[in-house]
Amino acid sequence: MKFFINTLTLLFFLTSNSYSNDSYLKEFNKFLLTKGVNKVINICKEEKKNSKKWFDAGCESRPGGVFTTTNNLKIKFYQDRSGIPKKAKPKRDTLLYYTFFQLIDDLGFDKVGSLGSEKPYQFQFNLREDKNVKKEMNKSGLLSYLLFENNKIVVDEITPKERFGLVFDDKTMWTSASVGKSLVSYVTGHAICGGYIESINSRMNDWPLIKNTLYDNQRLIDVLNMAAGDIAYSRDTGKIADLFKNKGRNINPNNNSLKFHMDGYFKDSKMGKNTYNYSNIVPNIIINYVWYKSNGDFQKILDTVFRTKIKSENNISFLKMNSRTVTGKYPVKLEDGPIRYSFRATRYDFLRMAKAMMDDWNNDTCVGKYLKTVYANRIPKVSKVKEGLSSYTMTNSYGGFFHTDYKGIDRPILGMDGYGGQSILIDMEKSRIVVINAVHSDYNWKKIVHSVIKNDG
Repeated sequence: MKFFINTLTLLFFLTSNSYSNDSYLKEFNKFLLTKGVNKVINICKEEKKNSKKWFDAGCESRPGGVFTTTNNLKIKFYQDRSGIPKKAKPKRDTLLYYTFFQLIDDLGFDKVGSLGSEKPYQFQFNLREDKNVKKEMNKSGLLSYLLFENNKIVVDEITPKERFGLVFDDKTMWTSASVGKSLVSYVTGHAICGGYIESINSRMNDWPLIKNTLYDNQRLIDVLNMAAGDIAYSRDTGKIADLFKNKGRNINPNNNSLKFHMDGYFKDSKMGKNTYNYSNIVPNIIINYVWYKSNGDFQKILDTVFRTKIKSENNISFLKMNSRTVTGKYPVKLEDGPIRYSFRATRYDFLRMAKAMMDDWNNDTCVGKYLKTVYANRIPKVSKVKEGLSSYTMTNSYGGFFHTDYKGIDRPILGMDGYGGQSILIDMEKSRIVVINAVHSDYNWKKIVHSVIKNDG
């Protein structure tokens, strides 16, 4: 592998970046060392005695030498975020680092989920080559591409070893990003079918955590549709779906418990119009409301979803905040609303999740009826459809945490979209699914996702 030559110093082209700290770089270098990529050197022998680099390393007081690792990777860091800006065009080395970064970014969080099923669903294969997918796999941040149709996986591509294969493989627990919002909806459907919540029209008027806030007494379907009347408080500003009027580091709703936000930022807030307003705090409200309504059976609900329905091969779990991960390091209890919509799964388990949703829809199960009902109650998006970057931009409506009404497609499609290029589309009529995991959204989504789903064949 020509790009892993153990002779050059690791070059980091840094911008002012709060996330570019030594702890992540050290972990990355340790990882590379275990893979035989890095080479350990003694700086005090490599650098000229009494030179600036020799003194900077402290060699004058360390007769045994100062050791570090080297390689030839050239990595660019991005300012004020833990990911890559959508419009950036990073090269392979940068993408490799951020692939690794995504794997350790949630260390320290607790998890709420289920173990893999004792009898996971086993896929059948009838593979064909897709040149467009192969092309994107070798030039973009694409990590995995799965196309499922006629009840079989027909296209199965994963990043090559020479790109990101050192970090990502079939067993990698990859981030969902905002795809997790849709899984929150699926879990909610199971809570309704299990009798814990009456219907999508039930009002959230029995939860002390949201009393004296705009979310109190809201219809469940309005919150699921991102139409909670909270646009004066929470909004997608283009950087993160944040609490944009909040001060300091608390604008990210995923950095603190719901109690923290409800007692502070949302206290005495007033509801506005029930129009579509994409937000990150809303799915956190819903998943924690399901926990509250489960009356101690939350694990039972999750096991029904993950182990019984999805039949996952590996563990699947939502993140849960704790006193170590929240801003301020205060005590966090389950009743404080610490569960986040973010979850992790392997690439095949992402497909198992989508297939379970499709099967529910087509078999008209109780949860299938739930999916059809939220689809029937979808609402128009405020912004107009834009050309081909993602489900977020190429859909006209939104329902139950799913993107719907794709440009040029006149049939029921449930779409999931997440930061960094995560994308799942389910064509209910054609029984076709595309599942993508990615570290960056620089691949041709319109060609390898939208066009594939649009195909009438």
